[in-house]
Amino acid sequence: MLDVIWVGGNIASMEVGAGPWGAIRDAALGVKDGRVAWIGPRADLPGPPEGMARKVCDFPGQWITPGLIDCHTHLVHGGNRAREFEMRLEGASYEEIARAGGGIVSTVKATRAADEATLLDSAAKRLAALTREGITAIEIKSGYGLDLETELKQLRVARRLGEQAGVTVRTTFLGAHALPAEFEGRADDYIDFVCAESLPAAAEAGLADAVDAFCESIAFSPAQTERVFRRAAELDLPVKLHADQLSDLGGAALAARHGALSADHLEYTGEAGVKAMVAAGTVAVLLPGAFYTLREVQLPPIDLFRRHGVPIAIATDSNPGSSPATSILLMLNMACTLFRMTPEEALAGVTRNAARALGMQATNGVLARGKAADFCIWNIAEPAELAYRIGFNPLDRRVRAGDEDLAVNSEARRV
Repeated sequence: MLDVIWVGGNIASMEVGAGPWGAIRDAALGVKDGRVAWIGPRADLPGPPEGMARKVCDFPGQWITPGLIDCHTHLVHGGNRAREFEMRLEGASYEEIARAGGGIVSTVKATRAADEATLLDSAAKRLAALTREGITAIEIKSGYGLDLETELKQLRVARRLGEQAGVTVRTTFLGAHALPAEFEGRADDYIDFVCAESLPAAAEAGLADAVDAFCESIAFSPAQTERVFRRAAELDLPVKLHADQLSDLGGAALAARHGALSADHLEYTGEAGVKAMVAAGTVAVLLPGAFYTLREVQLPPIDLFRRHGVPIAIATDSNPGSSPATSILLMLNMACTLFRMTPEEALAGVTRNAARALGMQATNGVLARGKAADFCIWNIAEPAELAYRIGFNPLDRRVRAGDEDLAVNSEARRV
């Protein structure tokens, strides 16, 4: 006996090899113990829904998709950087702002000064905006502490957010995000500190699911990044990388050498890096919000990713400086309009491929028997609408582990 069965609408399962969108029309989806136990055309049900489940729910004319996944965020931070937004509009570049003491370092000051309750409250508001658009799983990085106490504080808040908001949270330690003021001119000494103190402390406390670094001319060199990744391997933690955002330092290939879950940004990645990612199974995470906010002109190598079969994920990169975004649906539209991805590729980027970028592909990202019953119910005529519309949220219900949210998007129901 199933716990619940959903009938009456259509499903975009996002399964590979199941046709466009993995679409099942006039479908049924059965849930037991928080997992998908039956999925297929309603006509193939072995009996009447009422005889198969304790509860029958209708979604007439609507579409179900897997729960959306935001696989790259910096959601926990203090303060904001609206003034830097003005500076960029006045002509200052991202690098100029960073070298002048702005950028990441300015957020570090605000985050160090904030207590956990303050960080939790501000991040919860940002997360609420994302869950209202169908997010059921999210990655949250540290990296705005750059000292032991604040890095752990950020990661603790991230864990609490998941418990509080009913969202699966994957935490990422990003101690190698920028050079803190107290280590000015001593980048190698700071990497020593990360490898010897802050990263092991995060691992011992069980606060880190993965390790990230920012490999770039304004951050850390490939050699310094390698040191962090070797330490992560000793601690049995998978790695990710901010790679090739402002220049091609070989970041994508470096990430691949270490079997990274993902390499992120990738505007300047060349074909050698793309081929290395294929061999390693590393996902390309593209961040259209940062591309848009920074007014970049160098497009990520989408055609190379397609040609070589690199999975492409999409994320908000929600952060106070380069992507102050809390709309995953807007990212779908940006991925299509800025990067020329198809609506189906974009949706795969926040479901199937986003799950791979977090190492969650065994349980999440597609709707199939045995997978987590994390899904969204949308008031749309076709799945392409999720990327097509701007400033419109058609989410009706968000379901996690088979349980509906109490909050329903009543605005979507009326439109």
